[in-house]
Amino acid sequence: MDIDLEYHRKLLETKRSELESLVSMAKDSTKTVELDQSCIGRLSRMDAMQRQSMALASEQKRKDELYRIELALKRIESGDYGYCINCDEPISKKRLEFNPAVLTCIDCASMKK
Repeated sequence: MDIDLEYHRKLLETKRSELESLVSMAKDSTKTVELDQSCIGRLSRMDAMQRQSMALASEQKRKDELYRIELALKRIESGDYGYCINCDEPISKKRLEFNPAVLTCIDCASMKK
């Protein structure tokens, strides 16, 4: 397989740094919403709870992506990077360019849907 592993490693490490920064910046938005009615009204509290829920979902997506990035970096180290974890066929270069943390080829990804 003809993949520039160092290039992909740098892409993954850059993406990891960006996500880690976002995770640390978003800590405040996932804090528990106060139920003290003297501080905020009922509708404001509902808005705050909805924002908190969306922030928690975004945080989980970032953590999932960080996990996939770590797996991809480990696969680079082990020599398995660029091969589908399901069928062991090469993942297309375009797919890896689009998402260097992808673990499956397009055929296996299509079967999951």
